[in-house]
Amino acid sequence: MNVLVTGGAGYIGSHTIHALRARGHTAIALDDLSTGYESAIPAECLVRGDIGDDVLLSRVIKEHSIAAVVACAAKASVPDSVKNPGPYFDTNVGKGIAFLETLRRTPVKGVVFSSSAAVYGDPERVPISEDARKLPKSPYGLSKLMFEQILEWYGKAYGTRYVCLRYLCAAGAAPDLGVGEDHRPEAHLIPSVLLSILGQRPHVEIYGTDYPTEDGTAVRDFVHVMDVADAHIAALEHLAAGGESLVLNVGLGKGFSVRQVIEASERVTGQSVPVKLAGRRAGDPAVLVANSQALIETLAWKPRFSQLEEIVATAWEWHKLHPTGYAS
Repeated sequence: MNVLVTGGAGYIGSHTIHALRARGHTAIALDDLSTGYESAIPAECLVRGDIGDDVLLSRVIKEHSIAAVVACAAKASVPDSVKNPGPYFDTNVGKGIAFLETLRRTPVKGVVFSSSAAVYGDPERVPISEDARKLPKSPYGLSKLMFEQILEWYGKAYGTRYVCLRYLCAAGAAPDLGVGEDHRPEAHLIPSVLLSILGQRPHVEIYGTDYPTEDGTAVRDFVHVMDVADAHIAALEHLAAGGESLVLNVGLGKGFSVRQVIEASERVTGQSVPVKLAGRRAGDPAVLVANSQALIETLAWKPRFSQLEEIVATAWEWHKLHPTGYAS
């Protein structure tokens, strides 16, 4: 397939580009490089631009004979969205609608959407199934849920077929491919821990020690970013075969607390992690762990990385080679 990946120079998008190419697909990244990195993907894959640019998007789809789209472009920080919600609704919803309006005037009918478990908020039951109550705690989570609902209506009105993948915490890296996790500022747990070990930051902040969990810190389901990329490809192949629209969780079904992640990182690196305790961040649920059985059964997905230490080890290998991120 010829596949367009929006946000293809970002963390999840770049790993998806590499995974698509490894499977023999042609992958084109559309990215404005506001948070992505040109060096994260091969130069011939990159088209610099905005998903809301109708003329550019139409040209890219025509010139590259695009058959399907993986929609990763988004603003994606929970705490920042609470402080500054406007840009999240503008980019994730407003530009998302403009993107869909352009798509429906092209031959592209298949969309794999990079959604999030943030749509659930505080779950009533864990692990979370796809039909669980959805009460997002942040503008980011709400923007993802809104776009899922918009896709559903586009499907009813225009025949757009889609797969929404609700990721838990994508983590890890593909050091053999030269790609890893580099956000500015970095707010994700595993890279924050590893950067503190490398001396790139003075400590790791633990946001909240009074959650209703075993050790008082928040619990998350960590899934390797290349397993997320594999889920993208499985979803694309499902749509290409004429499959119906789906909404699926992507996670390991295992929960690890912040303290457990720090301990795992210390075991992998053999070094201690400097820690500073802080209050809870607005918008953070106490526990997010996925039930991904529907993904496993429907798309025959199987994670390659099933242990937290394996995931941390790939991230550590990349960060050792790139202690200041892609600037290294």
